[in-house]
Order: sequence, then structure tokens, then C-alpha cells
Amino acid sequence: MMDWNRLLSSERLGAERGASAGNEGGRSNYHKDHDRIVFCSPFRRMGRKTQVHPMTENDHVHTRLTHSIEVACVGRSLGVLVGEALRDKLPAHINPYDLGAIVQAACLAHDIGNPPFGHAGEYAIRDWFRRDEHAYLLQNVTGDERRDLMTFEGNAQGFRIITQLENHRFEGGLRLTYATLGTTLKYPWTSEYAGDKGKFSCYESEKKLLAQVATELGLPELEAGRWARHPLSYLMEAADDICYAILDLEDGIEIGMLPYESVEPILMKICGGDHELLALEVAAAPSVRRKISLLRGKAIDRCVRDVATTFITQYDRLMEGRYQGDLLNDCPTGMRLGIHDAKQLARERIFNERRKIEIEVGSFTCLDILLDAFCNAAYQQKISAEMPFRMRRVLDLMEYNAPKKEWPMYETYHRVLDFIGGMTDNYATYLAQQVGGMGR
Repeated sequence: MMDWNRLLSSERLGAERGASAGNEGGRSNYHKDHDRIVFCSPFRRMGRKTQVHPMTENDHVHTRLTHSIEVACVGRSLGVLVGEALRDKLPAHINPYDLGAIVQAACLAHDIGNPPFGHAGEYAIRDWFRRDEHAYLLQNVTGDERRDLMTFEGNAQGFRIITQLENHRFEGGLRLTYATLGTTLKYPWTSEYAGDKGKFSCYESEKKLLAQVATELGLPELEAGRWARHPLSYLMEAADDICYAILDLEDGIEIGMLPYESVEPILMKICGGDHELLALEVAAAPSVRRKISLLRGKAIDRCVRDVATTFITQYDRLMEGRYQGDLLNDCPTGMRLGIHDAKQLARERIFNERRKIEIEVGSFTCLDILLDAFCNAAYQQKISAEMPFRMRRVLDLMEYNAPKKEWPMYETYHRVLDFIGGMTDNYATYLAQQVGGMGR
């Protein structure tokens, strides 16, 4: 069994042991994690990164930032409810709101590594490195390093950002507590175990940090380099799933992809309870936005209560590192099927909408231009006795991210991906136009 005394470690990555103060200024160490994430630049930039709908002009539609804030609210509620149910199993100095703060902070950071254009951006970067014509760029990287580049992953990039790139650069990053870092790790393994879906939370460059986090927290090592998940990471995952399943439909109504009438019965199914009474309450709402707001609130409340109960039901398996799958799939049938129907409707009617596809296809061209320019410039710097003028100016655009000639190619390409992956949709589009000679 994993031990909460270790799982809730408030020691900080990159800091001296015991350096963390207690509840200084009314904030616990876990609340400080929350604040460090909120005030970092990559968090702010999520305000102009795609959630589902790229480059939308409708201010009511979710961005990565608003999605992350909402996920954090749901995650905090889940953490507090679970904390209350586990009071007698937690260390004496820990209260339920500490668990809420840990899950909340992890939720805020869960999408911080996503590149411009969302998942389409991930696929565009992977595709670029996998092309035969770019094989010469990868001659001097190992097989493991090549696999990282060919499987660019927002989760792994997020772990790199919070442990390496921000604040204390390459000296612990944001220096978050181990408890929060463990909770952010949805896939605590490297690309070696990514599987067909390409899911992992750590590049080779952060492999030692992953091992350090896992050791501090006492996570069971299932195979060499692959650990069991922190129990609280399942709450972070559930909060994300709840929000995108329900709120993707709300966005679909907002921008005219879905009629309200196709969404109402799905949300009613998720809400459960007395449908006749709920239908009367919804009918009295004066607008579609108010109807959706009412149903959304009740649906999320039902999901939170069911997920917290399911966590307690699965407690022993979670603590032994034996739990497989996700908590929503083990929730009561009505809610679980409602979430399934919501995701299915989004796949059929939202993800394949024509304008969304057009912009996603365009995002490949945009990222192709940027990767062509910056990766080739980085490669030329490595092999050339004298850098071509254009290539030198391209690297000048990277400023402090610019790689040095003596660095290994893997580290060099990582710095390029740190730079491009950190861009907003708008800035990536602008810079691609400038670098590609299409700007004015």
C-alpha cells in the first residue's frame, strides 16, 4: 500500500529539504503551488491556445485557460470530498482542503504543455519529425531520443515546463511540492511505454526527475521506468473528463454546431434524480444559456459526488497501484452512460465540423514552416563552420531559448520545441507568416 505520509510530501523539487515554510501568510505549501502555476507565463498564454475550436472569435467559447480554471474548480471539490471521507487515514497535519488544493493545482497545470492548435499541433509536430526527408536531422540522436521527438506529447512537455523551464530554469522549475507534481503525472513513464496512443508524461531529458518524484512519493515501480500513478491523479483526470464532456456540448450550442434540443436529454441523464421536477425548472429558465447553465451545474455536481464515492470504493486498488482505467468508467450507470453519450455527440457533430477541420489542416502548414526554419537553423549551427546569415537570424528570434553549437542535437531540438510549443495560436500564425515570407 502507498503511504499518505509520502504521497502528500510538501518538500519541493530543486529546493533544500525542509526549506518549505509552513502555512506562511495563511497559505499552505499546496496553495503556494496553485499560485506559482497561476502566475507563470505558460499558464497565461493558455488564454490564446485552442481547447476545441481554433482561432474562434466567440468570447463565450473555451480556451485552454478557461478550461483549466474550470477543471481546477471541479478537481478542488473532488479533493475535498475525498479528503473528508479519508480523514482517519490521512496524516494528522493534513486536512481535506489540503487534498483539494493539491488536486486543484495539478488541474491548473494539466494542459500547460499543450502546443498551439491543441491536439492538432501535437500531431503536426510528430508528423514533421517522422517524415523521411527529415531523417538526416536525427542522425546523431539515440533511439529513445528520436522516439521522444516523433511522439511529441503535451503531458510530457508540461512536466518539462513545471520542473525545468519556468522560474528556476533547469534548477527545479516552479519548485512545486512533490505531492502536486505526482498528481499532475497522468502517465508516469517515458515514451518507451507510450503505446499506440502515444501517451506519456516524461521525456528522456526529465527521466531522472521522474524517478526522483516517484521515489519521494513512494510510487510503486511496475517496470523499469514505469510507475503506478499517484491516487490523486485519478481525481485530476476525472475533473478534466467531466469538464470537457459537458462543456464541449455547451460550446457546440454557443457557436451553432448543436441544437439545444440534442444536448438537453444527455445532460438530464447525467444529472439523474427527478427528471420531471428538473424539466420544470429548466423550462422556467428564460434563455438557452440559462437552461444550459442550470443543467451544467447540476450535472457537474452529480459527477463530482459519484466520482468521489467511486474513489472510496476503489480505495484499496488505488493505494496498491493496481487500479486500471479511469474512475468515470466505474461510476453508476446513468451518469457513466450520459458522459459516454456526451463524448459521442461531440465526436460526431463537433470534432468533424468543417471550419474546425480547415483550421486544423492549416495549423499543419503553419507548424511545418516554423519547424523547417528553426530545426534546420539549429542543425546548420551544429554542422557549419560559419552559419548562413538567414539561419543565424532565425536563431536570434529564439532569444534566451536559442541552442548553443556545442549542445547535443537532442537538447538543441528540445529548445526549439520549447520555443514553438510555448507559442499561442495567434503568435504561431503570425511568426509563420513572417518567417515564410508572407508577412507584411
